[in-house]
Amino acid sequence: MADAAYMAPRGGIADALGNKGDIFIAAGVVAAVMMMIIPMPTFLLDTLMAMNLIMGLLVLLIVLYTKKATDFSVFPTMLLVLTVFGLALNISSTRLILTQGENFNGRMVRAFSTFVVGSGGTEGLVIGFVIFIVLIAVQVVVITKGSTRIAEVAARFTLDKMPAKQMAVESEFNSGAISEEEMKKRKDEIEQESSFYGAMDGASKFISGNVKIGIFITAVNIIAGIIIGAALHGEPLSQAVGTYIAFSIGDGLLSQFPSLLISTATGIIVTRSVSNGTFAEDISEEFTRHPRIYWIGASVLLIFALIPGFPWYVLIPMGLLMGFFAFRLSRDQKRMRPGAEAADSAAAKKQKEDTGEIPPVVPLDPLSLELGYGLVPLVDKDKGAELLERVQRLRRESALDLGLVIPKIRIIDNMTLEPSEYCLKIKGAEVGRGRIRMGHYLCINPGGVRDNIPGEHTVDPTFGLPAIWVSEDRRDEAERAGYTVIDPPSIIATHLTEIIKSHAAEILGRQDTQRILDDIKKDYPAVVEDAQKNLGLGEIQKVLQALLREQVSIRNMVAILEALADFAPISKDVQFLTEKARQGLGRQICLQYTDEDRRLRVLTIEHGFEQTLVDSAVQTASGKVCALEPALHVSWIKALSAAIASVRAQGWSPPVILCSEQARLLVKQAAERELPELVVLSVREITNDIDVEQLGEIRVEG
Repeated sequence: MADAAYMAPRGGIADALGNKGDIFIAAGVVAAVMMMIIPMPTFLLDTLMAMNLIMGLLVLLIVLYTKKATDFSVFPTMLLVLTVFGLALNISSTRLILTQGENFNGRMVRAFSTFVVGSGGTEGLVIGFVIFIVLIAVQVVVITKGSTRIAEVAARFTLDKMPAKQMAVESEFNSGAISEEEMKKRKDEIEQESSFYGAMDGASKFISGNVKIGIFITAVNIIAGIIIGAALHGEPLSQAVGTYIAFSIGDGLLSQFPSLLISTATGIIVTRSVSNGTFAEDISEEFTRHPRIYWIGASVLLIFALIPGFPWYVLIPMGLLMGFFAFRLSRDQKRMRPGAEAADSAAAKKQKEDTGEIPPVVPLDPLSLELGYGLVPLVDKDKGAELLERVQRLRRESALDLGLVIPKIRIIDNMTLEPSEYCLKIKGAEVGRGRIRMGHYLCINPGGVRDNIPGEHTVDPTFGLPAIWVSEDRRDEAERAGYTVIDPPSIIATHLTEIIKSHAAEILGRQDTQRILDDIKKDYPAVVEDAQKNLGLGEIQKVLQALLREQVSIRNMVAILEALADFAPISKDVQFLTEKARQGLGRQICLQYTDEDRRLRVLTIEHGFEQTLVDSAVQTASGKVCALEPALHVSWIKALSAAIASVRAQGWSPPVILCSEQARLLVKQAAERELPELVVLSVREITNDIDVEQLGEIRVEG
């Protein structure tokens, strides 16, 4: 219905043009070309000449009321069609004038001839011819030449600036300032603008060509007419001269006047490339900014009126009128000035200055990447913009892996950074930093390097591993030696990926949570409504953050919400609900850590110490917190580290710690500071189709 309501206003002529316009326009173009060959009656010629005149006027008016040049994108093509149409009329009228001579009864041509030349006589012919020549000179030298030059420059600069404009739009998209639809729309506008000015560069040549051929046709009319009238029709020379020169001038002016309107429209449309309003709006705005200039102008007019010999009866009224306009303009601007109510009071103004009023604080970007100026080529579209593509792909992958749609990442240059430095921030706070050597590759030893190669020693910014920088020409050598070779865009993208994984809980805000619930509600309204019956938005957000904090994907929101709906009536404790949500995602969590045979290798905790952990729990405003005695905590970390080292020595990857539901979160808390990557599962999270292999038991002495 909304679409129908939007389309309804077209109606009438618009619908007719929309449905049959192609046929009419095609027929008109073909007819215009055929008019150059096929003779036509004078009545039809008068009709078409009037149509040509009004079309030129309409084009000029459309240009004056168009806000942006690209809003009248059909103008270059219309320029060609009207030029051909005008030339066809000029040729047709030439045929009739030369054929019928004094008996030519084209009313439009005769009217223009009489209006310019007058009743007749040599003086009228000379004046009419001079007016015709002056009109042609103005059109050729002033309007057409200037328009053509402006069109050429506009086309060149528009094409040159097109890559930079597109890069700026992509940067705004990546920063989250605009949506993907807005990005596509603005890029289409940039391409349309480039195509328009490119077309105008060529279309402006139609006008200059039309003027030149108009002069040629008029000269042919005069010369051929005199020859035909005097030699073939036997008319006296003076009569032939008077007849054919008058008709030729009238015909020339009638054909060139619409062309003058079109060339004026061309000049206006190519000179208003920076305008955001109609010509009248721009004039109104820009001529009313400074009342002072009209006071000065009024004073100058009144001074001239006092000088003997100047027409005081003209200058004084004009000066008074301009002074009145300056007074009205000053008064209106004072009324319309922002904060006029406060500005009218000196005390209020002083109070405003004393309080140091500042504009509202701009919200911080959820996620931003700041680059030193030496790294800007990584986001330069002309140089591949590899980093932009990696960032977009990273956001898609994060949505699949974590179930969290990462906000648009704002990428900006920061002059306070070192040229080769980059900085990652979450809500304005720095969470990561690194250095990149452009033109070099980062080589990390994965443990199986056969030959060490020389290079600049450094540290991998993502994982803190020892690494070296090697030049581009030694990349193949490093790969053959067994190094893991990483290019600059991949370094930043990898670092950004790890930052997102480790800080996903911070990135998820309440607005993001509401957006997730709205999306789920479209297909599962009952699930969302049931969960929100007992839980508020903030409680659901905290559960999701707790899951993300331990690298649990929230993509299966239906299972999470069903678990919350089941257990929220029992307790609204976030830790309790988080454990139940984890159990609802049990198979998903287990499969993150199993091998190809769906075998999960675990370490268990001695029952006595596990109970000690449970007993040490202290209830706080944020939930239960593990509070082991310091000495016992040290013993626990030593035992845990030794058990993990023993498993690694046997060739296994870091194992999962398996414990009871009551102890799971406390075990995680007790080791989180020293071993943040430790994975802890509860027995209730293990599904029946997962094979569990115990690699050992953690025993704590003390």
